[in-house]
Amino acid sequence: MTDLMTRLAQMRRPRLLLQAARHGLFDYNRERDLRRVLRCAACPAPEQAVDVLIAEEIKLEEVRQSGDASYNLVRHIEVLIAILAEMRLIPRAQDVHS
Repeated sequence: MTDLMTRLAQMRRPRLLLQAARHGLFDYNRERDLRRVLRCAACPAPEQAVDVLIAEEIKLEEVRQSGDASYNLVRHIEVLIAILAEMRLIPRAQDVHS
């Protein structure tokens, strides 16, 4: 869990991209959106979903930074929304030990 939190803390993304993702949290529906973003039939546990989502987001960020014409801004925002939403479902270590 701390490795996951460290990876997230080290991510640096454009402010506008993160603002769009935060705005999208209001309409996030795990069953509908996570299955679509992950392209799977059933939703995995939040911890597993975040691992897959972060790997996908890193790929999208590399494509964005390279200036490749195949970059998909909408997909990038959807993946960021899913990361933020799924992170909310993972219990924090301090909450578990309280």
